[in-house]
Amino acid sequence: MVVLGLLFILFLLMGMPLAFTIGISSLSFFIVQSNLPFAIAVQKMISATQSFPLLAVPFFVMAGNLMNAAGITERLVKFSTTLTGHLTGGLAQVSVILSTLMGGVSGSAVADAAMESRLLGPDMTKQGYPKGYSAAVIGLTSLITATIPPSVGLILYGFTGEVSIGKLFVAGIIPGVMMCGILMSTVYFTMKSKEKKGICVIPKMKKATAGEVFRSMFESFWALLFPVVLIVTIRFGVFTPSEAGAFAVVYAFIVGTFVYKELSFKGAIEVLRQTVNDNGMIMLIIACSGIFGYVIVYNQLPQTMAQFITGITTHPQLLLFIILSFLFVAGMFMEATVNTLLLTPIFLPIVKSVGIDPIHFGILMMTIITMGGMTPPVGVTMYTTCQLIGCPTEDYVKESIPFIAVIVLQVAVLALFPQIVMWLPNLLFP
Repeated sequence: MVVLGLLFILFLLMGMPLAFTIGISSLSFFIVQSNLPFAIAVQKMISATQSFPLLAVPFFVMAGNLMNAAGITERLVKFSTTLTGHLTGGLAQVSVILSTLMGGVSGSAVADAAMESRLLGPDMTKQGYPKGYSAAVIGLTSLITATIPPSVGLILYGFTGEVSIGKLFVAGIIPGVMMCGILMSTVYFTMKSKEKKGICVIPKMKKATAGEVFRSMFESFWALLFPVVLIVTIRFGVFTPSEAGAFAVVYAFIVGTFVYKELSFKGAIEVLRQTVNDNGMIMLIIACSGIFGYVIVYNQLPQTMAQFITGITTHPQLLLFIILSFLFVAGMFMEATVNTLLLTPIFLPIVKSVGIDPIHFGILMMTIITMGGMTPPVGVTMYTTCQLIGCPTEDYVKESIPFIAVIVLQVAVLALFPQIVMWLPNLLFP
């Protein structure tokens, strides 16, 4: 197990792709443990992908790509601008609202940040926003997609921990809306501060009339309807989460082809190409994580970790904060998908043993480890936004501090008051 850990860290520092880092380091355990046949590793790679609930991941990834190509994203941008473009921080406020709406479309923080960097980044620079601030706003607000359904992270957590994906989707709504409000307030105060200091003065947009808001909402109707239909159909047993993913693909195709009439044959081919690339990466990580999962169970790592952590304290909330602190650090070095697949089997039994609801823990865990992608040194979302907007990472880091602080504060509040997370799933899934 020591050899596995050392190789894992070494490959990670070398910049090796995460799937190969996990797979090769896990195979080293079978070399050291000569009594274990390599056939087990192959079997675990295959069995890790043989899951009906896991079908939700490729379906929702494809649905997100289809909705981007179908003109839904553009309409959501227009609707967000109509709602909040006149507020202090104009386009930065638009980014917050758009991330909230896009959570029901893309399901991925990296995809959302990349899309907003291309759409909003150039206009924010033209209007005088510092590039570091633009990158920080777009990067950190994409965190909302970690909880707003259909979050791919929540699907993976539910699959790995055998937790109800439907309940996770519902539980993420209130934290996602809360984060939207908190981040909008942060944008307001940070922009007010910059204006007072003369760092930048952003011209305010004209406030939209009620008629303009209504027309924009009507144009975005099919996009806004999607997450509602998703939750209702899962709640009343019309679809399982996997079937809902298949429905999402059909829904996006029909809206793009027959309602908005913007999904061309060439666009559909590009969607398929992008979906194959995205899902290939995710499934390879999942397959390699199957070997890693077997190794940690074989070595009784969950039990060892449980004894160590509960040896420090058995107080549920204190234990929860210790685990969340560890997840925050882990998120700084590894991608959220990998952390979800590797760490859920370790920490979920521990929190369940002290009476913490796995739904509550799932929302907190996905928020914290997804935020790791927006912080140095190995933040995929951070590097994506900085590269697309063209700003140094140090500028991004400096501007992101207020946003990270308020998100950590929200996670602390949700940890202390689990009823905020659990109220809606308890109401809809009695």
